[in-house]
Amino acid sequence: MNDKAWLALEDGTVCSGRSCGAAGEAGGEFVFNTAMTGYQEVLTDPSYAGQCVVMTYPLIGNYGITAGDDESARPRLSGFVVREMCKTPSNHESIQTAGDFLRKHGVVAIEEVDTRALTLKLRDQGALRGIISTSDDDKKRLIAKARALPSMAGRNLALAVTCEGPYSWDEGFVENERPLRVVVMDFGVKRGILRRLAAMGCRVTVVPAATTAAEIFRLKPDGVLLSNGPGDPEPVADAIETIKHLLVERMPLFGICLGHQLLGLALGGKTYKLKFGHHGSNHPVKDLETGRIEITSQNHGFCVDLKTLPSAVKTTHVNLNDGTSEGMAHSELPAFSVQYHPEASAGPHDSRYLFERFRKLMRIRQEANAQAKRP
Repeated sequence: MNDKAWLALEDGTVCSGRSCGAAGEAGGEFVFNTAMTGYQEVLTDPSYAGQCVVMTYPLIGNYGITAGDDESARPRLSGFVVREMCKTPSNHESIQTAGDFLRKHGVVAIEEVDTRALTLKLRDQGALRGIISTSDDDKKRLIAKARALPSMAGRNLALAVTCEGPYSWDEGFVENERPLRVVVMDFGVKRGILRRLAAMGCRVTVVPAATTAAEIFRLKPDGVLLSNGPGDPEPVADAIETIKHLLVERMPLFGICLGHQLLGLALGGKTYKLKFGHHGSNHPVKDLETGRIEITSQNHGFCVDLKTLPSAVKTTHVNLNDGTSEGMAHSELPAFSVQYHPEASAGPHDSRYLFERFRKLMRIRQEANAQAKRP
């Protein structure tokens, strides 16, 4: 059996390794993830659509794949790069190896690559387009294929990963006397976010990315969560228009990752592409109100330009590595957002308090609506 594989980048870099996933060829934007654990969540995070993920931690797959850690129904990333893929995981909850999981879902992957050197290249040059192939060993042809791939800028990938129609999420729902109704706009939502909402006693309805404000209002929510997702936020024009209408009606809004960027655009700000993005579960973020430092889980390649936001929008969190926007809140409207993933799947739980902040905003709206109905 020929298990050789090749990796080629648009800058002319070519290296060989061993296939540790499905046979075939896959291309996308190469980014690096600095997490030491959580590879199953990385593989199933829809925010990685259109990207090939390079894991900096040298041994991946050592605890296998478990039944309950998927963040979506299937992997959405284009390819996977590791130094070494563990063939014999040690975990009583493991149901299969990471390699078998990749092959099952058709994800092309390569091991025996110097991922530290590759990471340094991506950090210095920025995210690069590239190809992973188990079938083509012609260096010039692979480089040409890499250079022919589309740029991530300008791509509306949310439409590629969103749900086909509305559905309810009740896994982990905790009953309470006054359940809150939450609509989640699905731009590539992670199941961890839905689980956190259900655990707070929220009745969750997930709707497609192109859902209109009128359709959302017909569901009579107490709040709307704008989910994480892949790609460039600027082309997601329908969602930006929907968010503008929700803001006018003072609907409580909580944006996460791509949802943060879309809220920024709806408020009149601009976004830009980061050099190599933030991907991992160990990114330090400072809460400017409390001075508290949070270690956060992140996965994004675009950012809100702080200088373009209106004066009514205040910056609440900043990234301590590069000073970029990690959170904002409107001073007059019940709307706030963060660039990172506060549900922490996977990652530390430092930021889960943000869901409680969202619940308080929704409870205010719920009580106001109840008062309006009283004779």
